[in-house]
Amino acid sequence: MQNLCTDKCYKLNFGASMSAIIKTPEEIEKMRVAGRLAAELLEMIGPHVVPGITTDELNTICHDYIVNVQQAVPAPLNYHGFPKSICTSVNHVICHGIPNDKPLKEGDSVNIDVTVIKDGYHGDTSKMFHVGTPNIQAKRLAEVTQESLYLAIKMVKPGVRLGDIGEAIQKYAESFNYSIVREYCGHGIGAGFHEEPQVMHYGKAGTGEALKAGMCLTIEPMVNAGKRQCKLLKDDWTVVTRDRSLSAQWEHTLLVTENGVEILTLRSDDTIERIIEH
Repeated sequence: MQNLCTDKCYKLNFGASMSAIIKTPEEIEKMRVAGRLAAELLEMIGPHVVPGITTDELNTICHDYIVNVQQAVPAPLNYHGFPKSICTSVNHVICHGIPNDKPLKEGDSVNIDVTVIKDGYHGDTSKMFHVGTPNIQAKRLAEVTQESLYLAIKMVKPGVRLGDIGEAIQKYAESFNYSIVREYCGHGIGAGFHEEPQVMHYGKAGTGEALKAGMCLTIEPMVNAGKRQCKLLKDDWTVVTRDRSLSAQWEHTLLVTENGVEILTLRSDDTIERIIEH
């Protein structure tokens, strides 16, 4: 079985060091460009997420846009053997869904997770899409998951500990009787797809590495409507809820600034400010 510590969404590795890479001003500018392209990709694909389209068709549209329009590279393609350019996780799929030829149907929900490489730097982001008229339960789960991400983003500033962020996400999601997936986490990002530190979406306040200005990281909570346990399918990539309950995820790439946070992958449909000063 493939070692998922190298996987797209970064599986927890409790033996890893927690030394974050502080980005130079030049690297930060490249991260801004890559983040903007990733955000634009999700904006572009939205109108195509309709009943009857296949996730493989969505993959082709995204691939062609990244390569031909953005003049960039789709990071997931051939990453440790991943066969497609984006991840599409439908309904009870938690993460790393491989695009296929099954048509999306009315009421489905799908997370589209994209990572664009431009000039050697990565922009990583994901969004929940509802196919046709949204399922009420799926819509609420997606809203709470997005709210948990926003809550975490608003906390980001130098000195805040990763355990503070994890505890806040966990408490918020669990207050709605949802559960947090614990096997997969956010991560540092830059020239590397997955860098330190690991960013868990559960935890204890006052623990973990303290954030520093110049760090770039992703926060990407995965929230289940049922129990938190997950299962890896035989393709060695697709992760599903063990009880087949719905799952949702949102992700942004962030820069820790001197006074707060900059969302490098902010989309035009986001309802949170690009620069949040504390």
